[in-house]
Amino acid sequence: MRIIVPMAGMGKRMRPHTLTVPKPLIPIAGKPIVQRLVEDIAKVCGEPVQEVAFIIGRFGAEVEKSLVKIAESVGAKGTIHYQDEPLGTAHAILCAQSALTGPVVVAFADTLFKADFTLDSSVPGTIWVQKVDDPKPFGVVKLNEQGQITDFVEKPQEFVSDLAIIGIYYFQDGEYLRSELQYLLDNNIMDKGEYQLTNALENMKNKGTTFVPGRVTEWLDCGNKDATVFTNQRYLEYLQERGENLVADSAKVTNSVLIPPVYVGEGVIITDSVVGPHVSLGNQTNVRGSVITNSIVQQSATVLHANVTNSMIGNFATVASTPDDLSLGDYNTLRV
Repeated sequence: MRIIVPMAGMGKRMRPHTLTVPKPLIPIAGKPIVQRLVEDIAKVCGEPVQEVAFIIGRFGAEVEKSLVKIAESVGAKGTIHYQDEPLGTAHAILCAQSALTGPVVVAFADTLFKADFTLDSSVPGTIWVQKVDDPKPFGVVKLNEQGQITDFVEKPQEFVSDLAIIGIYYFQDGEYLRSELQYLLDNNIMDKGEYQLTNALENMKNKGTTFVPGRVTEWLDCGNKDATVFTNQRYLEYLQERGENLVADSAKVTNSVLIPPVYVGEGVIITDSVVGPHVSLGNQTNVRGSVITNSIVQQSATVLHANVTNSMIGNFATVASTPDDLSLGDYNTLRV
């Protein structure tokens, strides 16, 4: 089994947090989004993962080294592939064409999920979906009476289905997927100026490939700041339910209250403060005389005499004020 992870987008909706790191490396409950995604997929694959292929922009050697380590953490080889032009989802996947062999899972790196199943590798293809209240912003699938996918509809303005495609796909035959993606490029088949995976899926379906829906218990989006803070909240609850220890032994908590679920990283110092619920504090963060709820504070940040909620605070940032809702990037300082 191979996992293909397109993550070449610039993450503009997550600025200022994506000015220094790509969005998939922003932490959720202490681990990067993409690491959570790869670990969760590895758990449901039901067989060893041989390779994790990351499709990225030119993010630099440190980012690439981090991604390879993520692959190695699930016992796989990590490979790096570049998408230098934003030419669509089909083009992105094809940038890792050497990894498109045998059974593959394609997972776009701005989504997380909760699931309690093992992937059925005996079917030709699985497209993971989740029922949504408003399907208009999503690609959706239609099913027949046998539960097989009959149609792919992108952002339907009239109701056709409430089963949204969440961005995770299984293909039994990676070589076949590769040939269908290449067909789009060779014949310049584009939709709104981009080569789209859904066009390849439609062609495969028309040639007889059976796709079935995969259902997840919960779909967690990381598309913008508020969605990411909510995902952090739900993921902390999920980890608490699993009984995981979320507070590092090296953390120093003095005259303070932690209201779980809270993630506290290595070397964190918390003094005269209330932290939680639903807060993640990255390694080496210093919190003093503050109240923090429902927020992500990244590594080596400082929060002094502040009241922070529904916020994201970047690496090495400093907050010394009383705002309610923040989105503060790496190395920034806010004092009021």
